[in-house]
Amino acid sequence: MTQPMIMKTKREANALLRERYITKSVSVQNPIAVVRAEGAKLWDEEGREYIDFAGGIGVMNVGHSHPEVIAAIKDQADRLFHTCFHVTMNEPYLQLAEQLCRIAPIAGDKKALLVNTGAEAVENAVKIARSFTGRSALIAFEGAFHGRTMLGISLTSKVNPYKTGFGPFVPEIYRMPFPNPYRSELAGQDLGKQAVETIVQAFETYVDANQVAAVIVEPVQGEGGFIVPPPNFFPLLRNVCRERGIVFILDEVQSGFARTGKMFAAEHYEALDPDLILVAKSLGAGLPIAAVVGKADIMDAPPVGSLGGTYGGNPLAAAGALKVIEVMEREQLPARAETLGQQCVSFLRELQKQSTIIGDVRGQGAMIAIELVKDRETKEPYSEATALVTKKCLEYGLITVKAGVYSNVIRLLFPLVISEDLLRQGLQVIARAVKEAEEELR
Repeated sequence: MTQPMIMKTKREANALLRERYITKSVSVQNPIAVVRAEGAKLWDEEGREYIDFAGGIGVMNVGHSHPEVIAAIKDQADRLFHTCFHVTMNEPYLQLAEQLCRIAPIAGDKKALLVNTGAEAVENAVKIARSFTGRSALIAFEGAFHGRTMLGISLTSKVNPYKTGFGPFVPEIYRMPFPNPYRSELAGQDLGKQAVETIVQAFETYVDANQVAAVIVEPVQGEGGFIVPPPNFFPLLRNVCRERGIVFILDEVQSGFARTGKMFAAEHYEALDPDLILVAKSLGAGLPIAAVVGKADIMDAPPVGSLGGTYGGNPLAAAGALKVIEVMEREQLPARAETLGQQCVSFLRELQKQSTIIGDVRGQGAMIAIELVKDRETKEPYSEATALVTKKCLEYGLITVKAGVYSNVIRLLFPLVISEDLLRQGLQVIARAVKEAEEELR
């Protein structure tokens, strides 16, 4: 006898599809399927509404489905979908390169390369630096995240899940301490100076400076837990690179495009003048596009034909990115990020006073993190609490995303167009989730 079909909810059906057809290696922090999004709100397959504090991991700074960005993409789709820049040029690629060179905080003549993802930008920046210097070694940092390609995970610091079982890794990468004001054992001392002196010492004990092609570093560590270093760290690091002919690469994939209160986080430091800046994520408002922008002589070092790719600078993605830059400048989203960030920090630090598991509240602009610990004195990471808080947030209608080497950090990456009322609602959900998690884990 034929068994009757058991009707399932859309969520159950999607869960079955995910289990049956998607490799288990792909994680999902919030197990719902989003079918619609607008501004700072999402709707799942069953019609439930959520506040978005993840932004596709820092992609939606201008908000979901920004009408001007959508219109620009549709208009471009009607005229030209794809050619591949290696076959024929397209105008959106040319125009976006021009705009990126205009706004990038790099002195002198600049040039750009358009690619598809942040990891691809990292790969190409390393190729450019090695070609320009004739050197091979790279310096990266503890807590760093630079993508999931083999070079990306070789530069990345976090072992599980990014590196486990994937070795051997790319050689000639030397990892240095990143100055973390919250977790440093040198509290009260000049952490920025100490970190740079460690690098200088490494030129005597680990690697000859004359063999180092580049230093690659995030202005604010992303996956590492939104770590903001002391203010003197980057100027000192830049000077070390200048003195030794090392290409200074800033990975602004997550920190760029208004998130930190400036268009680029590099602008928080006067005349920092990096050699190369890597951008992606919120540049495309959801479409895959990334870029390497840098000093013209460095960018021109690789031979003709050695850089590029089939889809790099796709006309649709480039047209969308051009509109993103226009919207961000016109609507002054960097300044709005600063305002929203101040409101978040004020709220969360009050919450911290009432909680025993919030060890630190930190960030720059609207790039805010909450680090959870079992004990404020020992600062032992509390990943179990973080998992429970994010789960409760989802139950109460808030999408969040974790971070940190110990997976004990909740990072806030809400769209910068979010209303202050909606922001408060989201923060109140976090407060409720933290208090309930603290009670349950006591």
